[in-house]
Amino acid sequence: MRTAYVIRDSYRIRGTVFSRKHPLSCWVSSMLLCFAGSLIANFLLGEPILTPFKDHKALLTASVVWYLVFYSPFDIVYKMVKFLPCKLAIAGLKEVQRAHKVYHGVVYTAKIYPNSVLIILFIGTIKGAGSGLMKTFERLVRGLWIPGTNEVLQPSFVTKACFLASLVFLMEKMNYITAPHALVYFGVVIFFVYFKLSALLLGIHDPFAPFENLFCAVFMGGMWDAMRRAVATEPKKEEKDADIPAAKSREDKKND
Repeated sequence: MRTAYVIRDSYRIRGTVFSRKHPLSCWVSSMLLCFAGSLIANFLLGEPILTPFKDHKALLTASVVWYLVFYSPFDIVYKMVKFLPCKLAIAGLKEVQRAHKVYHGVVYTAKIYPNSVLIILFIGTIKGAGSGLMKTFERLVRGLWIPGTNEVLQPSFVTKACFLASLVFLMEKMNYITAPHALVYFGVVIFFVYFKLSALLLGIHDPFAPFENLFCAVFMGGMWDAMRRAVATEPKKEEKDADIPAAKSREDKKND
């Protein structure tokens, strides 16, 4: 339900108009985001891409939820989902499911590529945050082309959090974390739920941003660029100061 609600919100004002005129496109885009993690992961792992759709129960559930969010009488379901207590409950359940997807992606990929840390982290992240990566293609289904907004150019907090959770599960699997599995898993779930509720209630959308800015300033050339700009502007100020007396002398000569 959370995914259908987010899709409906992404349509903004034209949402009801688009869903009435193009119900097939609306349904396909919704299903692509609902099963995005599995679709992309299967494609990258060389497995049948349509495997997630063989679960008729899951597909039927997603379709019913999609229909209620977009076409319920008097828009009652959409309004109910937007009600803050319901919104918080649905968001919390979604984050619990996200933690499960990340863990499943890490464990499953570790069986196929046991010695490839990068692939394990990559698939674990995709399983949890596949909807963000699928958005570019999902928008094409709706007739939109917005190449400037994708997870590679502008990674969202969800993608970063899924990568961190994949790293935690991988370190646990490699015995670098010796805490009980239930405790580690519970900690990841609390991490997801806490920051999702913080985003909804407090507007904290990306707590990683200050650390990223510091890292980029130190290791990605930001500090050196700032120093270069500072050095480049200093002579200009001195030249301006030197030009002031010269300009005054020229004005005095004209007045004479």
